[in-house]
Amino acid sequence: MEIVNIAAYKFVGIPEPAQYQTVIKERCLALHLKGTVVLAEEGINLFLAGSRESIDTFLTYLQSDAFFSGRFTALDIKESFSSNQPFKKMVVRIAKEIITMRHPMIRPETFRAPHIDAATLRKWLDQGRDNEGRELILLDTRNSFEVEMGTFENAIDLHIEKFSDFPDAVSATMEKSKTALREKTIVSFCTGGIRCEKAALYLHEKGHPKVLQLDGGILRYFEDVGGAHWQGECFVFDERVSLDPGLKASGKTLADRKDGK
Repeated sequence: MEIVNIAAYKFVGIPEPAQYQTVIKERCLALHLKGTVVLAEEGINLFLAGSRESIDTFLTYLQSDAFFSGRFTALDIKESFSSNQPFKKMVVRIAKEIITMRHPMIRPETFRAPHIDAATLRKWLDQGRDNEGRELILLDTRNSFEVEMGTFENAIDLHIEKFSDFPDAVSATMEKSKTALREKTIVSFCTGGIRCEKAALYLHEKGHPKVLQLDGGILRYFEDVGGAHWQGECFVFDERVSLDPGLKASGKTLADRKDGK
């Protein structure tokens, strides 16, 4: 049986996220889904895998059930497929943030970062400029070990170990190149869109005039336009380890990643 893998998130105010924890886990277990769901006051972030029917049933439930009062409609969902279940168990946990930045002034549940779709980014990379003639800067917001497995050509690597390191690392990088970067368009990117959305908001807060988030991240880019201007694979946080631009498991193992292969 083919396994459907989904990555999805939504920044949306959830005053009491703990009230959703048990009901979501029970529904996932009943549908034989495995993966991780993170709930916080700023929204939901999930990685799930199971049969086509189970995934569709869960998403319908999550997006339409009266218990959730419509909070989880319009999830940003990315899909890929595998022959085996890539998760060992089902976890639903409560966190302070659905992706940890530790920068409380960034509130993506109240204001979304300007974004660019995959097809437009591909066009801009092909022509070497955005539609206003500005030079592009691609900013990788992921951890250094992820970047090592693959990234866009000529992207900036901040060499961070965790996303909470991003504010200090990017501030130092921007300070060194302040004048030059203000004349360019920065496109932040990450695996599925969640980190680069917060990253773009942070850079806007710091006064950069033109910052965009890659909508849906690398996975949506692969889904919509393939591997143009990409080098390597994309790391994913499950037993598949990484995906190629065709959204197929690369065949690497966790041991390969630890060995740097």
